[in-house]
Amino acid sequence: MPNNPPDEGNTVAQQTDAQPKALKPALESMTLLVAAVIVHDKATNRVVLLQRSQNAKFAQGMWDLPVGKSERGEPITETAVRELYEETGLTVKPEALKVAHIIHGAWGVEAPNGFLTVVFAAHEWTGEPQNREPRKHAQVRWVDADAIPKKFVGTTSSALHRYLAGGPEVSLDGWQ
Repeated sequence: MPNNPPDEGNTVAQQTDAQPKALKPALESMTLLVAAVIVHDKATNRVVLLQRSQNAKFAQGMWDLPVGKSERGEPITETAVRELYEETGLTVKPEALKVAHIIHGAWGVEAPNGFLTVVFAAHEWTGEPQNREPRKHAQVRWVDADAIPKKFVGTTSSALHRYLAGGPEVSLDGWQ
């Protein structure tokens, strides 16, 4: 085995435990991690959407997918499951989620250094949609996939339409 010395000036961490030591975060490049869920009833060709209320942090009155930010140390599939339940009362199993789309935004309202949204599709769930966060959402309901409202948050609208059309699975927003 060759003896390769570490680069000058770079510290090489020795792994002594099963978990390597964490390096100092690269705060200048931190990206907000977000999960969204397309609950798609293929038998009736409906999807669950929510309409943001006038009290929402952004996109007041616009339609959107169930979506939310990851909490520290939370796997993205758990974020999707948690946010879907918190907003709609629907329950999905993490293993039933399928990646439908990835959105990489250069900037967001709460993400000055950008965001990455993993959009999942769920075809199995339990419960009926309900508005569990009435201060944030005006309504939560099934919508025919052929009649998606036009007044929709741009990034998630693009992801939803691309998913329904079987189109590209990655979109970039705000990049030059």
